[in-house]
Amino acid sequence: MIVHRDERWIAVDKPAGLLSVPGRGPDKQDCAWSRLRSLHPEALVVHRLDQPTSGLLLFARTPEAQRQAGHWFETRQVGKRYQALVWGRPTAEGGLIDLPLAADWPNRPRQQVDLQHGRPSQTRWGRQAGLCPAVCTRLWLEPLSGRAHQLRVHLLALGHPIVGDALYDPARPAERLMLHAERLQLPGLTLECPCPF
Repeated sequence: MIVHRDERWIAVDKPAGLLSVPGRGPDKQDCAWSRLRSLHPEALVVHRLDQPTSGLLLFARTPEAQRQAGHWFETRQVGKRYQALVWGRPTAEGGLIDLPLAADWPNRPRQQVDLQHGRPSQTRWGRQAGLCPAVCTRLWLEPLSGRAHQLRVHLLALGHPIVGDALYDPARPAERLMLHAERLQLPGLTLECPCPF
């Protein structure tokens, strides 16, 4: 589970289906953070991944490191790269999705494209080498902003929802959401975690 550990940071490979942090209720206490704290009680949350998303999740080992990481995320000094399988074949080789997002209040926790009231949200994407079923395409994704469900909603808006997205594409179930956080780049540190699908 632990893929990197030094005096400031611990990075784990969070499996799909595991919460990043505890949720509400006694049945939602098992999470990556609580599991890590059983080994490293000092671990502090830096960021989160959606429950169905797998991959790199970073924790700080000191309050100072946590504050530093928060500043880096806020000022977009952290590079994030994901890999996904999406339904269909995009006609372009890649591009930039620039669509503002907002909560879909009647259907929470869903998010939606909202051109009037949404917050600015951008995702770079491109075709990724690798095996995938003929009805799918493998993509790399780089979120330039950090909105809830950003990658999932942007790919849905592109017309190519992520395979296994039970929230945004429930008519086509799969064994898991095919979305994996494969790289984190912080000032002075690059972390990588191979894609499991």
